Amino acid sequence: MKKSSWISIAVAASASALLLAGCTPASSGGDSTAARACIILPDTASSPRWESGDRPALEKAFTDAGFESDIQNAQGDEAKYATIAEQQLSEGCGVMILVDYNSAGVQVAEKAKDQGIPVIAYDRPIAGADYYVSFDNEKVGELEGQSILDGLAAVGKDPATASVVYVGGDPKDGNAAFFHDGAVKVMEAAGIKPAFETPGTWDPPTAGTGFEQAYTALGGNIDAVWVANDSNAAAVIAVLDKNGKTVPVSGQDASVAGLQNVLLGKQTATVYKPFQLEAEAASKLAIQLLQGETPSVDKKLDDGTPFIAVTPTLVGPSDVQKVIDDGNATAAEICTDAVKAACEQYGVK
Repeated sequence: MKKSSWISIAVAASASALLLAGCTPASSGGDSTAARACIILPDTASSPRWESGDRPALEKAFTDAGFESDIQNAQGDEAKYATIAEQQLSEGCGVMILVDYNSAGVQVAEKAKDQGIPVIAYDRPIAGADYYVSFDNEKVGELEGQSILDGLAAVGKDPATASVVYVGGDPKDGNAAFFHDGAVKVMEAAGIKPAFETPGTWDPPTAGTGFEQAYTALGGNIDAVWVANDSNAAAVIAVLDKNGKTVPVSGQDASVAGLQNVLLGKQTATVYKPFQLEAEAASKLAIQLLQGETPSVDKKLDDGTPFIAVTPTLVGPSDVQKVIDDGNATAAEICTDAVKAACEQYGVK
């Protein structure tokens, strides 16, 4: 996988946050289970990254370091999440990396800690976790809010008088509040007040239905839509397309569909969070723990949890090539017949 130099620099910066405060022998005395990383991914619906990106990146990192990993996906099912955890814990784990799903990670973290197993909350915060590794999620929201302001400015619309709909993520996901609060901070500082706010969800059809209700309630008087991710943005854009309307729309994940919508001018920008950066930061931390080392992390959450924050970036149409250069999408995937002219316009190849 090709990676540009700016990703390498960012990885190094994240890794530098882990300063060894001391080393102690692993407590298992050679027990092979102490050399095993147990990882639970949340689903396949909220983002394609979990299976296509994070799984292979994490697996490779542990294999290269000489450790076994057990990576399973809860497939959007809290009961399955708990079952996976029970099975993993019964077989033994030296460390757990958990991506929360509807707070299912909280009880798993408690059980792991009862067994003396350190828990890393990955991408989404989990109450009681020993460490948190994620992108700076409030910054993600701030970038989304800025993309809405940029889109309004491009069409000469005053934010203070703009009719803006808010389409947030599932409130059960701890990150959804960070995205929302970061976006609101930027938009409301410019005078934006939500004309309509739909119920938060990570299910695109549900998001589309909620936005269609907003569209009807507002009689189509919509100047922009803050949307928390690309998948929901695609559902919003489908409604806008059906009504022959194009307005600034935000998103995140730099998904293929999101990048296509950015190139076509249907989505102002997408917040890019290269999974490599997050996976490398989490695996480095986990490997230190598996080796019996005691990491020290400079940044902390409000509750005192050590936090490794990775920096996201905003990708507009002129920046799409960066995502391809990093190996996180291909021109063949993005530049379909409907997008080919836009790819040529912005030098995507």
